[in-house]
Amino acid sequence: MPSGPGNGPYSPPPVLPVSLLVSSARLLLERQLGLAWVAGEISDCRRATSGHLYFKLKDAAAQVQCVFLRYKAQGVGFELKNGLAVEVRATPSIYEARGEFQLNVETIRLAGMGALYERFVKVKERLEAAGWFSEARKRRPPAYPRAIGIVTSPRAAALSDVLTTLSRRSPASRIVVYPASVQGDAAAAEIAAAIALANRRREVDVLIVCRGGGSFEDLWPFNEEIVARAVLESAVPVISGVGHETDFTICDFVADLRAPTPTAAATLAVPDRAALAHRLEQIARRIMRMTEHTLSSRIQRVDHASQRLIHPAARLAQQRERTAALGQRMARVWRHRFASDQRAAANLCGRLVRELRAPLPQTARLASAIETWRRRGRERIARHAVRLDALAQSLAHLSPEAVLTRGYALVTTLEGTVVFDAKQVAPSDTVLLRFARGGAEATITRSE
Repeated sequence: MPSGPGNGPYSPPPVLPVSLLVSSARLLLERQLGLAWVAGEISDCRRATSGHLYFKLKDAAAQVQCVFLRYKAQGVGFELKNGLAVEVRATPSIYEARGEFQLNVETIRLAGMGALYERFVKVKERLEAAGWFSEARKRRPPAYPRAIGIVTSPRAAALSDVLTTLSRRSPASRIVVYPASVQGDAAAAEIAAAIALANRRREVDVLIVCRGGGSFEDLWPFNEEIVARAVLESAVPVISGVGHETDFTICDFVADLRAPTPTAAATLAVPDRAALAHRLEQIARRIMRMTEHTLSSRIQRVDHASQRLIHPAARLAQQRERTAALGQRMARVWRHRFASDQRAAANLCGRLVRELRAPLPQTARLASAIETWRRRGRERIARHAVRLDALAQSLAHLSPEAVLTRGYALVTTLEGTVVFDAKQVAPSDTVLLRFARGGAEATITRSE
């Protein structure tokens, strides 16, 4: 057996696979360093077909490969490009397949504005939670404003662009400039004061708050809460046109409309005169076509009516002729009807005379029937008289009055109910007694 120094047994060092070595180094690196902010300049930036971003972060002495996964990169508010100084929050790691050291990026921000950007995010989240960005409270600016207000610096290049656009699209609109600084420590207060001044004067229909592009720090006055509150409380609709298309400020979120550039804000504020003229021309042509069609239709109707039209004198002559013909026809009909009625009346008169002169065959029968009816009537009346006398005698025998004449009395309650059972009365009850002549009241002392 081989022996090592000191005559002891010798054990060779373990042999590690490359994968185990690299993975161990990766775990050690990730656990020891963890998430960290790293500053540098972007180079060799490229986007894979999967949507992931790959770039190198370098400074004067070193560089490191960075991986920014697609779902994490979607929230970045600016474009990553070579030469851009940034700060990344990443985990140092090793890509085991190639054994390369890299940073797995979680988030990224422009270098030098980390604290400012965090302040922007906090203000944005707080105002959004308060409902300042709600679409329900935002208004649509008037389609055809008579006066447009502009809040910006008189020396800003954006003002020239806005004025040029407004004069081209709507030269008849009145423009009022409310000057304010758009950069520096005092800019936010001046912008808010200019918006308040426009609301006090009430001389414009829509207000454009704008400035040209710049760095995040240059645009910071439009992120101040004092400006956001002035826009929120403005009675005049506000269009925000701050910076370039990729720039977003708190003013953009609170304003009634957000434009990507100052020129676009002017475009949103007023309608295009050329487009309006073209539209009016189309409407005028349509009205002309409709008018011509209506006139043509009415003219045809007049022509048809004129063809059917008859001169009043000719119409009166026709009516006279028709009236005369109807009169003659009526006279002929009347004469024929009168002659026919006369003949019928003569025939009836002759028949009536003959009937009156001849004796009636029913006279003897009628006299006999009358005599029979009278005789039978007398006999029936006599029979009914005999029967009525018999009924009267029977009724007299059954009458209570006849019973009372024999010494009986009729007992009734005070309500008039006839008492025929001792159970109908009780001691101390009062009853009425009716005799053949007169009556009396009695009190019950005992009943059996």
